Amino acid sequence: MRAEPRISFCSEARDGVRDILPLIAAALPIGLLCGALGVSKGLAPAEVVAMSMLVFAGGAQFAAIEIWRTPAPILLLAFSTLLINARHILMSASLAPKTGLFSPLQRFLGFAVLADENWALSERRASTRALTPAYFLTMGAVFWANWVIASTLGAIGGSFLGDPRRLGADFAFPAVFIGLIAGFWKGRTTAITVVASALVSAFVYLIVGPPWHVACGALAGIIAAYLAAPADSGIVG
Repeated sequence: MRAEPRISFCSEARDGVRDILPLIAAALPIGLLCGALGVSKGLAPAEVVAMSMLVFAGGAQFAAIEIWRTPAPILLLAFSTLLINARHILMSASLAPKTGLFSPLQRFLGFAVLADENWALSERRASTRALTPAYFLTMGAVFWANWVIASTLGAIGGSFLGDPRRLGADFAFPAVFIGLIAGFWKGRTTAITVVASALVSAFVYLIVGPPWHVACGALAGIIAAYLAAPADSGIVG
């Protein structure tokens, strides 16, 4: 019987850093923008930092900052954050079966810093080899630290930058997701899923407004993927 190859912690951690580095570069201006917008809405830099450390969800943070006022609409903020982050339930459910090598604590810590970017990279990694705690946790920790640092710098320097959207920094957010979609491209099924999700999300955003467009776009994408998947893919019966 052939022995299983030994998994090196250092090599797995190094792969995690290597894979997340391009997305760190893309997320940097998003974090700066988030921090700058936060202080422009009246949040103190320390409050922006605490939000990034504890929430760690770019889309939800941007939505919260957009509707922030004094006094804070707590119920609206909580509902918006819950609705936008509901996609994490689906991401966690898809990734959980691939974490067989994780202890309960490692799984908890890893999913605590789960984001669209490290989820996508983990799914891609799991399609070719076993997903290890060293890879997943290193990637998540580095991405979390980058977001906290970037939003902190944005909050501190926001008054000097002015509105970062005039520099085109707000395009960094969609650019990251375009890159993630390209990495998962599988032809017709992916195209149908992306188009359906984008059209429904844009329509709901224009008619109803945020944050409903996020959940509706995600739901439309799931339905489109289910209907468009070939019969032998295991998605449809």
